[in-house]
Amino acid sequence: MAARVIAHRGAANKRDGSPIRKNTLEAFERAIELGVEGIELDVRRTADDVLVIHDEALIDGGEWIRDVHSDDIPEWMPTLVEALEVCQDTWLNIEIQNMPGDPDYDETFGISMAVAALITAFEAQKRVLVSSLDFGSIQRIRENDPSIPIGWIVWGQVNPMQMVERAAGTVDALHPSEMLIDKTLMEMCREAGLLVNAWTVNDPDRVLEMHRLRVDGIVTDEVQMALNVLYGV
Repeated sequence: MAARVIAHRGAANKRDGSPIRKNTLEAFERAIELGVEGIELDVRRTADDVLVIHDEALIDGGEWIRDVHSDDIPEWMPTLVEALEVCQDTWLNIEIQNMPGDPDYDETFGISMAVAALITAFEAQKRVLVSSLDFGSIQRIRENDPSIPIGWIVWGQVNPMQMVERAAGTVDALHPSEMLIDKTLMEMCREAGLLVNAWTVNDPDRVLEMHRLRVDGIVTDEVQMALNVLYGV
């Protein structure tokens, strides 16, 4: 079975090749049209605690999202509610953007509680996975609702054995940067019962290599390319 193709923040181009802003409903709808099996999106909170989709803490280099009321966010910026509605038949990787050092870092993990509550309200536990670079953010999801799958995003210079040992029995999936993934890491993850979703894989040869290593999901900006490599679409 081929790895799941996961559109990184949606698809980047329209049918005519013109660009689409990522992390928007248009990008998600285009990814669905292309036939992806999953979409990765990024979540932050507004001043009035509405969950919105955006990867950066700033809105186009201007105001901090955490300081803006939901009524005043740009028209192109969707809420998580809207994304769950548009992607109701598509698996979602919801990434919580909440890192120490961020201006909007939430050390109480209220954003995690809000994400979990919304997933429960939509009864979407079986069609989502919540991930974060911040281990505490996903731990709070697990503490709040063990039925919601969680994944830990990892990048940079790390010890593979320590990474797997920390993840095993705590999270459902490990999301390593594709540069960290090799046969040895995959063997350790399988032994630990961890799913593996690789990010962000934009080279066709590396997509094929990830497939041969039997990763579970491939997060990519090049959606059409990945589908072509894996399925000949």
